[in-house]
Amino acid sequence: MPTRPDRLRLSDRLEISRALTGLWQVADIEKDGQIIDPDSGADWLAAYAVQGFDTFDMADHYGSAEIIAGHLLARGGTPRPLAFTKWCPPPGPMTADVVRAGVEDRLRRLKVDRVDLLQFHWWTFAHPEWLDALHELARLRQEGVIAELGVTNFDAAHLNLALSDGVPILTNQVSFSLLDRRAAGDLAEVCERHGAWLLGYGTLNGGFLSDKWLDQPDPQDISDWSKMKYHRFIDTAGGWDAFQTVLSAASEIAQKHGVSISNVATRWVLEQRRVAGVIIGARLGEAEHTADNLRLFSFSLDDEDRASLDAAFANTTPIPGDCGDEYRKPPFLTASGDLSHHLDAVPAPFNPEPAGGSATRVLTGSYWEDAAGYCRAQRIGDRVLVSGTTAIAGLDRPVAPADAGAQTTYILDRIVAAVISLGGRVEDIARTRIYITDEADVLAISRAHGRVFGKIKPANTLVRVAGLIGDHSVEIEAEAILNRA
Repeated sequence: MPTRPDRLRLSDRLEISRALTGLWQVADIEKDGQIIDPDSGADWLAAYAVQGFDTFDMADHYGSAEIIAGHLLARGGTPRPLAFTKWCPPPGPMTADVVRAGVEDRLRRLKVDRVDLLQFHWWTFAHPEWLDALHELARLRQEGVIAELGVTNFDAAHLNLALSDGVPILTNQVSFSLLDRRAAGDLAEVCERHGAWLLGYGTLNGGFLSDKWLDQPDPQDISDWSKMKYHRFIDTAGGWDAFQTVLSAASEIAQKHGVSISNVATRWVLEQRRVAGVIIGARLGEAEHTADNLRLFSFSLDDEDRASLDAAFANTTPIPGDCGDEYRKPPFLTASGDLSHHLDAVPAPFNPEPAGGSATRVLTGSYWEDAAGYCRAQRIGDRVLVSGTTAIAGLDRPVAPADAGAQTTYILDRIVAAVISLGGRVEDIARTRIYITDEADVLAISRAHGRVFGKIKPANTLVRVAGLIGDHSVEIEAEAILNRA
């Protein structure tokens, strides 16, 4: 039996415990208004740290978790515990001042001069300012205010876009479990290609992947937020019976190795490609599971174990979409369920303005819109015409110049943003026209197009042209028809 969890060096700035302690349940504990005493909370964290579970994961909205961690860090000690936190700003302009203010708030609450890992979350990629924010965070990393930069709930396409655009992202924190296996696909491939890492949360599916729930009936009354969220995953993955099939397979493997179902579930995630660590939630002041969590490092899964789990997976339904989609589109797999009201309240990406007669238009701030005299998109009645769009950030900076697929992802985000800003939806887009310069890019561009339009299937034309201006590999224009019966 190991005495401490395994560790992994991710960079010259960061070495972590491979079993991170997640503090999201602080928000659940405090949801009725009773705030955890920060010194008592720090004592509880110290008890984890002394056993080697010294890497703590939190966020700006996890109740007082950052403040509790700040009280622990202020005590000093060697080695100093690590505090990973997240900044989850509302979509809007991401100026240098806005980004710095967000990071400085994390520094103040954590009582530190440098955040060990600052993880950025963005609610909707239709708002293109997320890439501006990441570049500002990268500058703060160079300045030394951030040790390393991560993201949370990024899908494979947008993680690849950011990395291809030169953002030094070290980690992407995503849902990953025996029921939610999305991260093992394209996302792991992107990480492998760029040298990034995955941090898996939800590995115990809110505690459901444990001995406690084996052969038990489907619960009808769920009170805590974590279980409310992950019960939705169970329903989406095929329901309680399919879940019990996976739990039963994990139980047999657990008995074989003399460990718990939770150990098997977590070990499976830990052994997946590019997984640096798993985040195991803690309810401070309540049960402490460090002894059981240490067993995670006492065994490995063999081929027979993996085959048994694969057979059980065949009885489940894959969670739809890519990582992070559960926060951005149906089915919304969150504690509160449907987030459309939240997303509908997000301001439009661009501000419509009159364009003559009853027409309206949007501009995106590109240098060329004023220089050449055109708008990004114009709405005339129920028809929206979107100009040829290239991957430009800010006034005129080309995005990801060496990656045509990444450019396509960025372009389509801008097109969708323009349509949304003029009162439409992505489903209203009825035609796209794609101009490319290199036939070798067809597959990457087509896959990026299919990721957005795979179910919508608008009319489409793809043409190879002699060349595009600057470092652009692809240009796309689109048309949308709104209010179709």
